[in-house]
Amino acid sequence: MRRRWAFVLAGLALCGLLPTAFPAAVTTPMTNMSGRSPIGSGALVENTFYVTEGIEVSRRLLPTGEGVAFRAAYLAVGVRVDKDGRLYGTPRRRGTYVAPVHVCAGQACTKEELTLVVLGNVPWEPGELTFPGKAGTPLDAEIGINGGPAGVLPAFTVTDRARLPRDVTIGPDGHVGGVPAAPGVSEVPVRICVAGNCAGVVVRLIIV
Repeated sequence: MRRRWAFVLAGLALCGLLPTAFPAAVTTPMTNMSGRSPIGSGALVENTFYVTEGIEVSRRLLPTGEGVAFRAAYLAVGVRVDKDGRLYGTPRRRGTYVAPVHVCAGQACTKEELTLVVLGNVPWEPGELTFPGKAGTPLDAEIGINGGPAGVLPAFTVTDRARLPRDVTIGPDGHVGGVPAAPGVSEVPVRICVAGNCAGVVVRLIIV
């Protein structure tokens, strides 16, 4: 009888030790099993770039989110992108190139297709650069170009905004607008780029 109770007590002791010897398994939720990236699509503000054959590229990819990095990659003949999203190099062959670019946040990445259109080097020159106006009267004029590749819009950048007359603007599309507050003559430096082919000009505003 004592032997039977000894076996029972030994069995209970063994059962009591089991949870300590073999702790319950800890499960870790598995993430990203679908292969989807938490960044999502549309990770870039712009994914199509127009550049000119034989002219050095100086552009940058703009992500829609913060804390984003890129994987360095080859995009076209002579053009690459680095980890900071900088497009660099000199296009060597005209054509349209579509290449994947990996946009990463931490360990998660998404693949965006980037289109690089390499155009032939077609000369261009600025159009009218002198614009008259009258104080208190709205301006409505355009800085144009002559020549350049067909179908490509020029981009205009004022490189010294302090030179603009008060209440006058020159937009990225070359539109000269606003209502001049006072008479005077202003010479405003503007950079014009057509598919990466850039030149600096001076826009003269004569306000009476």
